Amino acid sequence: MAESKNKKIIKKVSTKVGIKKVVKKVTKKKVAKIKKRVELTRALHNPIISPRLYPWESKATFNPTAFLGTGKIHLIYRAIGHDDSSVLGYAGSHDGYNIIDRPTYTIFMRRNNFNRVKYTVAPIDYISGGGWNGGCEDPRVTRIDDTVYLLYIAFDGWGSVRIALTSIAFSDFEAKRWQWKNPILISPPNEIHKNWVIFPEKVKGKYAILHSISPKILIHYFDSFDEFDGKKFINSIHQGSPEWQSRERGVRGVGPAPIKTELGWLMLYHKIEEHDPGRYKIWAMILDSEDPTKVLYKSPEPILEPDEDYENNGCKWGVIYTCGAVVKNDRLFVYYGGADMVVGVATILLTELLEDLKKHKVVKFKKYVTRI
Repeated sequence: MAESKNKKIIKKVSTKVGIKKVVKKVTKKKVAKIKKRVELTRALHNPIISPRLYPWESKATFNPTAFLGTGKIHLIYRAIGHDDSSVLGYAGSHDGYNIIDRPTYTIFMRRNNFNRVKYTVAPIDYISGGGWNGGCEDPRVTRIDDTVYLLYIAFDGWGSVRIALTSIAFSDFEAKRWQWKNPILISPPNEIHKNWVIFPEKVKGKYAILHSISPKILIHYFDSFDEFDGKKFINSIHQGSPEWQSRERGVRGVGPAPIKTELGWLMLYHKIEEHDPGRYKIWAMILDSEDPTKVLYKSPEPILEPDEDYENNGCKWGVIYTCGAVVKNDRLFVYYGGADMVVGVATILLTELLEDLKKHKVVKFKKYVTRI
């Protein structure tokens, strides 16, 4: 009797152990299926640029653009000072993380009455990020051969919101001879336009400016920058366009100038998720190298979100906004504004980002877009 009872107990215990082992194996399989999210890594000493006591940048320093020079990363950032106007400042870095060169003066500002007009834009239609006295906002820089081209928002304190183009010789830029060409307006009057970028090399044998990413990607091709004379404008989708309402919900616009990669053009852009309103996040997509109006791959999740204190406590909470990115030593450096107040940098190995994007191919079937 005792022996029979012991056999029953042993059988019962063995069964329980077996069940535990099965459950453990299933749990491991489930954990293995959870994909690691690919994100940018912030510099530990962020923010790398903050307001200083100089009158022209005492209130805010944010939304930087960037390009790679002779072994040095050049940054141009938007600054707001005592007079509440937006100007541009300069900073340089050798390693991409630490600022080693930052003059005490502005390198570009609105000239005289440039862009001054009589009509007005209703405040409800435009969010400037501060600087209500107007000026030069959100620069986007592109170096092509020996010339550095700069697009920026020419904002006239509720008078006009347009895209302006200027340029400078690369040799003058590196020598800090700030001999910029007279800016020219390239977007039409009476319309609000933001977030335009110049491709760093010719596409289809022509220079190219990307001026819309939603509801569709629009690119203007041209033979020479001299075509823009202040009278010729690029027509694009804007808030008054019939197509404006059909844009993808939450998409705000392109970030830095596209970067050429083995997969195609890497484009970073800003988007607000419907379930998380008011928070600007950075996303990534790959455009076809031959026809950049075609989206090949698209990140399913943001690669950077405004989670840090300096990205939420400033002129505007919950905002990370990038206008500049470079690749140095196979690492992507993304420079961004935090809370419309400071500048941060976040990085990732370019190969890691591209490998992840390859998993999320975009396939179009008629009017529907799906992601594999």
